[in-house]
Amino acid sequence: MTGKTYFRIFDTQGGPCGIAWTAVGVVRFQLPGEDAATTQRLLLRHLPGAEAAEPPPAIASAVAAAQRYFAGEAADFTEVPLDLTGQSDFFRVIYDAARRLHWGETTTYGALARALGTGPEGAREIGQAMAKNPIALIIPCHRVLAAGGKVGGFSAPGGASSKLKMLALEGISFAPPEPAQQSFGF
Repeated sequence: MTGKTYFRIFDTQGGPCGIAWTAVGVVRFQLPGEDAATTQRLLLRHLPGAEAAEPPPAIASAVAAAQRYFAGEAADFTEVPLDLTGQSDFFRVIYDAARRLHWGETTTYGALARALGTGPEGAREIGQAMAKNPIALIIPCHRVLAAGGKVGGFSAPGGASSKLKMLALEGISFAPPEPAQQSFGF
């Protein structure tokens, strides 16, 4: 991270979220916790010394986009500045590729690995990068799925069920299709 770190806890329709930033950009985003205190504790766990502050315009814009997102409205985070200091070069490449997934779009770990030229063996590294993503939602790791139409893991509070809820906000469902015919009840 570059310089002093600041944070803000804010309400969304999905629950309280948290965002932390430096002069360079967002360093951490905390998905909704059960309450503001829990969200703050989870956000600050990796950010000792961060100070509560009013967000500057670029960060306030990210907060507003997150509020729209959890209200079920399409939100675009591609212009949100990030501070990925401390991340490996390969993780930065992975996060950049994931940021190109827009509202309602998904891919798989394997497809992302192929797109990055790493082949199927790179899928494990993609999964590790997504699991360690410090800026969930803004780097949309929830849009990266396991092979075979499976949801895959999710390291945020609530695990895979949170991932499913986020995808549902974007109109992506993993529910089985409705039967073509109803039973006659014989």
